[in-house]
Amino acid sequence: MDPRIGWPLAAVAIALGWWLWGWQGLALGGTMVSFWLVMQFTRAMKVMRVAGQSPMGHIKSALMLSTKLQAGMRMLDVVVMTKSLGERISDTPEVWRWADSGGDAIDLQFDAKGRLARWTLQRGPSEIAADANTAAL
Repeated sequence: MDPRIGWPLAAVAIALGWWLWGWQGLALGGTMVSFWLVMQFTRAMKVMRVAGQSPMGHIKSALMLSTKLQAGMRMLDVVVMTKSLGERISDTPEVWRWADSGGDAIDLQFDAKGRLARWTLQRGPSEIAADANTAAL
């Protein structure tokens, strides 16, 4: 959830609870917000546990990943799709790379807010050789 929506909703839940039921409503609103934060933390830890069990920067198909990507995605969303942590290529701009066993790789560039800005697919040497052989025929 977008923090610009989530935090105001949390404040409204707490304020509404206070207004309707006093300190019990305040406790209920605080409990609801705490539960929501714990759920977000648990989701992030589950994603990191799954990604930690996979080889770093390795995916099944870079081409398939490139078709699923959308500008504005968060890094956590990308890690959910790849089930792997990427290899950091550059700090400024922030660029991460995932590669498959066929030699194809995809570089993802994230903006200052941690959102996916652009990505580039790099075809492996086997694809380039196959394209050259096809062109020679």
